[in-house]
Amino acid sequence: MSYSIILPRLMEIGDGALNKLADVLTSLGCRRPLIVTDKTMVALGQASKVTSILSAAGMSSTVFDDTIPEPTDASIGAGVDTIRAGHYDSLVALGGGSVIDSTKAMAVLAKSGGKMRDYRFPRIVAEPAIPVVAIPTTAGTGSEVTRFTIITDAENDEKMLCVGPAFMPVAALVDAELTHTLPSRMTADTGIDALTHAIESYVSRKGNAFSDYHAKEAMRLIAPNLRRACNNGNDIEARGDLMLGATLAGIAFSNASVALVHGMSRPIGAFFHVPHGLSNAMLLPSVTAFSIPSAPERYADCARAMGVASAEDTSDIACQKLLAELESLNRDLNVPTPEGFGIDRAVFFDRMQTMAEQAMASGSPANNPRLPSIEEMMTIYAQLWR
Repeated sequence: MSYSIILPRLMEIGDGALNKLADVLTSLGCRRPLIVTDKTMVALGQASKVTSILSAAGMSSTVFDDTIPEPTDASIGAGVDTIRAGHYDSLVALGGGSVIDSTKAMAVLAKSGGKMRDYRFPRIVAEPAIPVVAIPTTAGTGSEVTRFTIITDAENDEKMLCVGPAFMPVAALVDAELTHTLPSRMTADTGIDALTHAIESYVSRKGNAFSDYHAKEAMRLIAPNLRRACNNGNDIEARGDLMLGATLAGIAFSNASVALVHGMSRPIGAFFHVPHGLSNAMLLPSVTAFSIPSAPERYADCARAMGVASAEDTSDIACQKLLAELESLNRDLNVPTPEGFGIDRAVFFDRMQTMAEQAMASGSPANNPRLPSIEEMMTIYAQLWR
């Protein structure tokens, strides 16, 4: 049995990779890039660093910094208009997952037209897109190496999963130096997001030998370094391993797909504006406990890859250690419950069925080793308040 693998055409990985941007654009035949970023990257001086690198290579560039943390179909419209008006031949996405997801969506809409809802899953999007060079500034989403983007439909607060080769960046520059000033909270949220990618891709029904290899290596790198990077942002070794692990996790889930955690996480983010990695973290222990009976050996492998179980442990013991570690990780990284985040309990419970229905419609729960019903997802949502 064969399986299709999609990756960026070019990748630069390691400290200083950002400095190769002009060379990468030149190799792609691009000379007029639009830098898509957010106001935080501008304030931190990261955007000016990019423009300086391009200017030194004789390339003119413009900065578009109006992306938002949870991109909507409305928020990307201004970017599409800017791209069309400026006749740019490439887009440089500088930022976290929201920036990169926004840029991917803009690249497709600016080139192929239509509305974002036209491209939502289960449609596989292969339309032409403007070339995207992705430069992640967080160690988490893996969006720089995935064929996915998540855009919220502003009218009904639904996070739309969009899938296909059109959303794969043509190049990725993975430079851990860009994460050295990342605050502890964001380091934690994005790091747990990456760990969730690795675990879910390994247990996914769409997993394969290629994705399994990258998922296990990602878990090996992320698990022992996440607390280190959160506790000491100047731990350069931990930052580097976490960044590489996040990219490997992105490669894994892009070629295997995520499962129930992500399916249930997106509606929490859309309705209550919880950062994506944080809503994943809220769900990961409960969803793992629900899913283990259908794939104990796979989850035991995860525990061993993360270094919390040994080869001598039985699958049952390894799974128990995995659950204990996921709960401990949430405690150590101060992951709040929905109530602790400030969500109104009555509103949350009122929307549970809608959230479960949206989760099911996304397709991700169908990849889970244990297939859930709407009622079982509602039970898991309810457990988050305990």
